[in-house]
Amino acid sequence: MSYDNACKYLAEQYPADFVRWLLGVDTPQIEILKTELTLEPIRADSVTFLQAANKILHIEFQTLAISDPPLNFRMLDYSVRLKRQYRCPVTQVIIFLQETTNEMAFTEEYRDDTTIHQYRVVRLWEQDSAAFLANPALLPLATLTRTDSPQGLLAQVAERVATISNREQRQNIAGCIEILAGLRFEKDLVQQFLREDIMKESVIYQDIVQKEALKLISRQLKRRFGDLDASLLEQVRNLSAEQLEDLGEELLDFSVVTDLVAWLEHQN
Repeated sequence: MSYDNACKYLAEQYPADFVRWLLGVDTPQIEILKTELTLEPIRADSVTFLQAANKILHIEFQTLAISDPPLNFRMLDYSVRLKRQYRCPVTQVIIFLQETTNEMAFTEEYRDDTTIHQYRVVRLWEQDSAAFLANPALLPLATLTRTDSPQGLLAQVAERVATISNREQRQNIAGCIEILAGLRFEKDLVQQFLREDIMKESVIYQDIVQKEALKLISRQLKRRFGDLDASLLEQVRNLSAEQLEDLGEELLDFSVVTDLVAWLEHQN
C-alpha cells in the first residue's frame, strides 16, 4: 500500500511531468480527477486520473501482476466507465514497479470473442534511468530503472536529491525515494545514501506512517471492543501518528469502551 501511496502522491503533485513523460505533450491546464467512478464505485490508491487537453490519462501503478479480476479486464472496465462519465478519449498506462516474468506485465490488451481493448505497459526495469534522474518528479522511480550497478544508481539518485534547493520538495522526494527504493534495496542501504531525518520530515512519509499506525490500531480496537460507534472511529482517524502510537500503549490498560472515550477526550 505504501508504494501505491507514494506513486499516487508523485503523479498528483507533479501531473504535468507525468503527462509530459507518458503522453509527450506540454499542457498548461491539468485536472486531477476523483478516483471514484459511478456504477459500483471503484477506489484504488494506485490509480490516478489526469485530464489534459480534453483527454484523460489513466495511470495504474502495480507491484504485482496477479489481480482479480485480471489487470487487462480491469483496464477495459475503467476505460468504459471513464468514457461514459467524462465523454472524452482515454489513454491508459500500467506502470509495473517491480521486475517480474508474469505474462500480464507483457500484455497490452484485453481480448475476447467480441472485444479488443488496448492500453500501454511501462516496465520500469527496462527504462533508461537518464530521463528519471533529470527530473525531480520522476526521481523516486529512477531507483527501479535499468542499470548494471543498482548501488551506483542509488548513489546517483541520492546526489540528485541533494541538489534540490527547495527544502520541502527535497524532503518529500526523499521520502518517496525511501519507500520505492525498498522494492529493490534493503532499508539500511537506502538510509546510507539518504539522510534519515530529511526522509522522516517528508509529508508523504508522515502520511504513510499515520495510515499504517491507524490500520494497526483499528484492528486492535475491533479485536478488543468489537464494532465501535462511528463518532469514536472518526476521532481515532483524526489522531496523529504519535497519538496513535500512544493509544497503542494505553490500549493495553483499557478494559471497557468508556476508557477509550475518556482517553480521546484528553487528546483535545
